[in-house]
Amino acid sequence: MCSWFSWYCCTRTLTNSMETTITCLALSYFPLLGSKTHNSKTYLTLVALAVVVRPTALIVWFPLVMYHFWLEDNKLRLITRSLIPIGGLAFVISTVIDCIFYGKWTVVQFNFLKFNVLHSGADFYGSHPWHWYFTQGFAVVIGPHLPLFLHGCSVAFKKYRILLAAVVWTITVYSLLPHKEFRFIYPVLPFCMVFCGISLANLKAWRRTAAFSLLVSNLAAALYTGLIHQRGPLDVMSHLQTLCDVSGPSSPLQPDVLFLMPCHSTPYYSHVHCPMKMRFLQCPPDLGEKGYVDEAERFYRNPLHWLRTAFPYKSSIPTLLVLFDVLDEEIVFFLQGNKFVRTAEIFHTHFPEGRVGGSIFIYERH
Repeated sequence: MCSWFSWYCCTRTLTNSMETTITCLALSYFPLLGSKTHNSKTYLTLVALAVVVRPTALIVWFPLVMYHFWLEDNKLRLITRSLIPIGGLAFVISTVIDCIFYGKWTVVQFNFLKFNVLHSGADFYGSHPWHWYFTQGFAVVIGPHLPLFLHGCSVAFKKYRILLAAVVWTITVYSLLPHKEFRFIYPVLPFCMVFCGISLANLKAWRRTAAFSLLVSNLAAALYTGLIHQRGPLDVMSHLQTLCDVSGPSSPLQPDVLFLMPCHSTPYYSHVHCPMKMRFLQCPPDLGEKGYVDEAERFYRNPLHWLRTAFPYKSSIPTLLVLFDVLDEEIVFFLQGNKFVRTAEIFHTHFPEGRVGGSIFIYERH
């Protein structure tokens, strides 16, 4: 709970958060050396649930389950009374539920593998070099705990080497996939915290100082990333929500909002709560169409040309434009020619990058 990344990530409605939560519970019942709460059926049930929630949990737990199998004296009993019944039941229940809601025969776990790995669909949303998790991702996720983690590994390597092996295995497997995100390796954080706890327990004279430093540094990072960093989209939607009061059926002013931003940059109707007309640049994944280019990419290749083509008549131009400050100069002639006036400038981040600027501008047409 002291990790800044847990505070940042677990409050979001991500399957990675649920996967990590279930992993924590399963780890408490896993047959680690010296464990007093070991229960094979309980931890395997939780692992099966984690895989149902997010199939990638199988990556994290594969070395641990193999370790358990290797230690087990009665391997046949483990297979016939635990692995097959629990895994089979979880798969059947998951498939039945999915088929009912999809209205057809569907194996979601296979579709997940097919889209993200076999067809490389996830690569559409960005890629990083193979070493990214080792050189950047892991250090960011573990944050100020990194020194304690390294110290804990040196102190308890022999006793908990299977946990360290699971961390290295998971990061290595994810490194083979081009599309990488910090949240993907969130489930290994509980394993790392075991080593951090061991390190803290062995510090003795510096224990309180180290604990206080961890709390302050993680709290600072959590508050900054949770309340300040990239807060612009939420503030934009709060600003637009105030327009609901003037967008009733009898009002002559009907706001028409166009988000000229990388797709999925902002929330949508879940934060507005009124039938305001809104549109954002689309970027559905490439499902095999030859020469496919999504709308957002076509826009950024030539913003002025896209705007003139999409809105050939002044009557069709939206009344409100929302965009990052880095786009402002590229479409200044369109803004001036159609009498757009900047009505709001909203802070977004201290670290602008690429198409994502430090501020978000809202332009209103007069």
